Amino acid sequence: MSRTLIGISGWRYPPWRGVFYPPGLPQHRELEYASRALPTIEINGTFYSLQRPESFKRWYDETPSGFVFSVKGPRYITHIRRLRDIHAPLANFFASGLFNLREKLGPILWQFPPSFRYDFERMKQFFELLPRDTQEALSLARRREQRMVGRARLAIDALRPTRHAIEVRNDSFLEESFIQLLREYNMAWVIADTAGKWPYREDVTADFLYLRLHGDKELYASGYTDEALSRWASRIRAWREGSQPEDAHLISAGPPPQYRPRDVFCYFDNDIKVKAPFDAQRLIAKL
Repeated sequence: MSRTLIGISGWRYPPWRGVFYPPGLPQHRELEYASRALPTIEINGTFYSLQRPESFKRWYDETPSGFVFSVKGPRYITHIRRLRDIHAPLANFFASGLFNLREKLGPILWQFPPSFRYDFERMKQFFELLPRDTQEALSLARRREQRMVGRARLAIDALRPTRHAIEVRNDSFLEESFIQLLREYNMAWVIADTAGKWPYREDVTADFLYLRLHGDKELYASGYTDEALSRWASRIRAWREGSQPEDAHLISAGPPPQYRPRDVFCYFDNDIKVKAPFDAQRLIAKL
């Protein structure tokens, strides 16, 4: 049976306090509160720096059974190294405590900067390095750098698939060869609504879908109307049932892979004006 998980990108935003979060709620209880209002959250802190195993363990403990975290991959890999010489940074990332999320670990999001152009060989090499399951991730983590000694988690509780989603922001990626490469490695093309700022396509490239809704009129700020959310609900129903919307905006002219059923992960990132959590709840109600 497929899962449809609608949530938010991050949870620690001062403007949310007293609006989404009840007045007086201690900051250290915000994740506890958000995880009972929504079934999934993207962890953003991992994008900016390596976290510690005890942080992942605390997040696991603060959230209910069935909750799912997606984890944003480090910008050090995508924005600074730009996929060059990344064996050690990848190992450090997987050693930093992700395994403490156990069954709550969802897809890993890899976001690329607008200046990063499509390079088939470089992307293929990156996909070859990414682990397909927790055992491969553990093998990679064991090759961490010495500086990670004493702050690594090198044990898994079960063998599970490790999923990856790729968010690109340069038109050079609008190529059939990239869609086929994603499908070859079961990597999800991130369907990203960015108010027209960056590429928007809806190709299905994996056995799951990953959506990021940054705002349809004003990036990171505008809320979604009831009509817009109904449109997203209709598209999500099609994707999770194994088909695609009739008016899907595609790169590839061929049919999508026949995965039935498909899980759908959808995250609202229009957080500036405290829209994200409420839009997520409204979309859940429509599904």
